[in-house]
Amino acid sequence: MNIFEAILFGAVQGLTEYLPISSSAHLALLPRFLGRPDPGLSFDVVLHLGTLAATVLFFRREWLSLLKALPTREGKRQAWSIALATLPALMTAAVFRSVIAESLRGPPLIAGALILGGLVLVLVDRWSRGRHGLEDVTPRRALIVGFFQCLALVPGMSRSGSTILGARAVGLSREAAARFSFFISAPITAAAVASELLHWPELLASMGPGSGLQAGFTLLVGALSAFVFGWIAISGLIRWVSRVGFEVFAVYRLALGIVVLFWLS
Repeated sequence: MNIFEAILFGAVQGLTEYLPISSSAHLALLPRFLGRPDPGLSFDVVLHLGTLAATVLFFRREWLSLLKALPTREGKRQAWSIALATLPALMTAAVFRSVIAESLRGPPLIAGALILGGLVLVLVDRWSRGRHGLEDVTPRRALIVGFFQCLALVPGMSRSGSTILGARAVGLSREAAARFSFFISAPITAAAVASELLHWPELLASMGPGSGLQAGFTLLVGALSAFVFGWIAISGLIRWVSRVGFEVFAVYRLALGIVVLFWLS
């Protein structure tokens, strides 16, 4: 993988991680469009390091407020809600990691998840009359969103799409659903990154020929690209969904799913 490809993969990761169109699907499909080998799940996770940094820095005030409030009852409730929204997907990923890495990246499955996930997102968004804000996220609501987040382990479903879908289903407003989705992405992404970094030699080897220094620099470029484009996507989506909704993303998912189904399958 060269530097240009690392920047391209990072840009795709950064933009699609926060839009409900599935970053995992795009990262799985991009090598096929480019006629290149799939860099693998490990490289995907390194790109997630860039979007993790974007999430943490963009919501730095919220994270600092939460840390300061931890000794209080409200702070404990918020921390518990974040944990409950994260644990189901963490446990599921831990059990099925090898299956996800090896068996759930095929075009037919991705196409079906893109199409089905987009249709369900629009239907639930239109059905929901939720007007609740982040302050109304109870542990019960957070746990439900956490189970929805498990759907994101299938490439094409989208982590942000699944969690926004769950948040809308439990009554959050569009903006609150988007913000909560971004907020809870940090713990599970950090866990995934930490898990993959335990296999650092294998990760560098998967980058192809070249010295460890060259491969590491390529990874760094990809992560920085993901950070920049991730920041852009976060700020843009929050403004967009509060005014327009999710229909445009459903149309995009439908179109991409059809292309994948008939071209790459």
